[in-house]
Amino acid sequence: MSTFVELSRAVEGGKRNDAKLLTQALLEQGIKPLEVVEQGLVPGMSAIGEKFKNNEVFVPEMLIAARAMKECMAILEPLLADAGIKPKYTAVIGTVQGDLHDIGKNLVAMMLKGANFGIVDLGTNVAPEKFVAAVQEHGAQLVCLSALLTTTMPAMRTTVQAVRDAGLASVKILVGGAPVTQDFCNEIGADGYSQDAASAVNLALRLAETY
Repeated sequence: MSTFVELSRAVEGGKRNDAKLLTQALLEQGIKPLEVVEQGLVPGMSAIGEKFKNNEVFVPEMLIAARAMKECMAILEPLLADAGIKPKYTAVIGTVQGDLHDIGKNLVAMMLKGANFGIVDLGTNVAPEKFVAAVQEHGAQLVCLSALLTTTMPAMRTTVQAVRDAGLASVKILVGGAPVTQDFCNEIGADGYSQDAASAVNLALRLAETY
């Protein structure tokens, strides 16, 4: 009989074929799709996230784990939708204008999805007004801004200001990326900063709950 622990370990190890088979096996045993996500997939991504924070693994290992989770979610998402299970929160995420990097953004987006966030991924080089429009369209509680270049950090400031100017004061804004710091987060008026994907999920949940 397949177990949640086996699935978690398969995801953590980036063994996507094993993870998909275990996901199917758990469903065939009558396990509810949401339980598979919460007790199988999320612990696996949390485990690899903790290792990443502790410099025990690096970006490639995180990426293959995220890919394994993504393929499992492709099986589960239609079943969750059929069961009427909707994400508790919605997050708009993107790399700010002028920046084309997306690895960190993609990792955060995948881990947020596993934490029961609906994800509106705007991609890279996203103008401030596109963030605003997406928040208004989808009723998002959270905006996640990513930047990898110091030259694009001012676009974070512009985007935060655009969100506030649009009357979306209750929306929480999370920033991250290699050059970003807590001091910069405070300076531009964002609500939170995270230095890695695993920490970003925990912070996002805390921020969303205060929406």
